[in-house]
Amino acid sequence: MNSERRAPLDRKRVADTALRLLNEVGLDGLTLRAIAKELDVKAPALYWHFKDKQALLDEMATEMYRRMVTGASLDPADTWRERLRKANHGLRESLRGYRDGAKVFSGSRFTGIEHAEQMEDSLRLFTAAGFTLAQAVRATTTTYLYTLGFVTEEQGVEPLPDERREGFDVEERARMMADFPLSAAAGAEIFADYEQHFGEGLELVIDGIAARYGID
Repeated sequence: MNSERRAPLDRKRVADTALRLLNEVGLDGLTLRAIAKELDVKAPALYWHFKDKQALLDEMATEMYRRMVTGASLDPADTWRERLRKANHGLRESLRGYRDGAKVFSGSRFTGIEHAEQMEDSLRLFTAAGFTLAQAVRATTTTYLYTLGFVTEEQGVEPLPDERREGFDVEERARMMADFPLSAAAGAEIFADYEQHFGEGLELVIDGIAARYGID
């Protein structure tokens, strides 16, 4: 018998292992059986901590958030525009660090209230800038949903940074669509330069918020 003590199986250890395995197999391959094998336990042992896969995804999303905000500090001098830029560029960067990161994050429910501090600070900043609470919620959630949707599509082409999925060759696409020149040329705007396109799209959303609510 191995005398080395095995680390105790708890929610954090399972979530950490699942996030590590996620980068290898993606969301479709991330089964409770595969995670149990990685942990060298039987699959039923995981059900003591998570009743189903969605419960595990909730904990994974929460752990992703914890890692994202570790060491981060909110600048009280931020304008509401600056806060949206920082929050959403930071979210995109964090999600891109995990294969299918946006899919894991999307629709998951946080298992703790770690997000409440930053949420409270941002809502306070927005209401001080002249937004009603309802407008502040709409502004922050709309940009958040834009980022989730953008990264979901981005990761369909580039599952991880510098890793491009087969079948998304912009030049080959243009050759195949030669009879549709505008659509062919649009490929470079859809499937390349994601950093630039994300930033431009985010600014469109922010400008729309300002125009809608009349707040600069």
